[in-house]
Amino acid sequence: MKFTLKATAALMLAASIPAAALAEEAWFPYAAEEVTPAFSAEGKTSEVIYEALASAEKAWNICVSFPHMKDAYWLGVDYGVTDEAKRLGVNLNVVEAGGYTELNRQISQIEDCVSGGADAVVVGAISFDGLNNVIGEVAAKGVPVIDVINGVSSSDIKAKSLVSFKTMGRETGAYLAARHPAGSDPVKVGWFPGPAGAGWVEAAHSGFLEAVKGSAVEVLEPRFGDTGKETQLKLVEDVLQANPDVRYLAGTAVTAEAAQGVIRERGLKGKVDLLAFYMTPGVYTGIQRGFILAAPADSMVVQGRIAIDQAVRILEGKDFVKHVGPKIFVVDPDNIGKVERTNILPPDGFAPVFSVSK
Repeated sequence: MKFTLKATAALMLAASIPAAALAEEAWFPYAAEEVTPAFSAEGKTSEVIYEALASAEKAWNICVSFPHMKDAYWLGVDYGVTDEAKRLGVNLNVVEAGGYTELNRQISQIEDCVSGGADAVVVGAISFDGLNNVIGEVAAKGVPVIDVINGVSSSDIKAKSLVSFKTMGRETGAYLAARHPAGSDPVKVGWFPGPAGAGWVEAAHSGFLEAVKGSAVEVLEPRFGDTGKETQLKLVEDVLQANPDVRYLAGTAVTAEAAQGVIRERGLKGKVDLLAFYMTPGVYTGIQRGFILAAPADSMVVQGRIAIDQAVRILEGKDFVKHVGPKIFVVDPDNIGKVERTNILPPDGFAPVFSVSK
């Protein structure tokens, strides 16, 4: 196995891979972090290189279940899973439930995946705990389940391809805390973590609050809500109306993207800065144009790729990393010109793909 190279070597090697290669055939080796013990919320992370298979031994049938396809983040994950399926030579079926309120629909879709002959299921979960029963049922049938992006509490999964959203939230909060340390003038921050109850939201919320604790950053009452643009825009407008002295708005990528227009229309650019706790094409462009201050990048494309590689490795009885995700780093105006966009986002113009056939 090549998963345990030293961190410095991993980062140097990943940095030496051309962006074009990462976006096409040879996206790996990739700088990543493994969690041990696997599936532990408090596990130790160690920097490693992730190496994917050259190809699958047969055209396995893999089903991928997403919460929705309403924003560019899940479009990026879709690019990752479908492009990796093409590269490995497996069949892929992608389903999406329509939103974070549609838990029962996601459960039904996962059941349909298995009854339809899926050899493995990759799940971007709507709920941290709500899928545990169906995951247990699927696993009992000998079908491996891989947890991608959002996280689940089930012990019946075979692997996790995700980053710690607690770390993502912490990185965002730490960025603000460094700008406004204890003893400096206090600043108010509107905080929009996403849909209440989702595992990734609760994790980001916890990390963000931990990071700003003891600083001059005052977090207003969190505004939870679905990651649809209209929902987030309404929450932003409510906070601006109730808190005219707010200095920052921080939250989901959809929050930051939606808030740009409001900030521009109200003449608040430079008076209210925006941050997201994960990266999307819209956030990336917002940072480039000076409308969004910063966001950590979790390389959602690579998370999707790794999940498919894990599924194939498990089906073929090969060694696999049980709990791993790309290395996180913060993107802001100081470094965005040095970041390889194709490492962290799908290609421009990519449209949703729901099926890959060998």
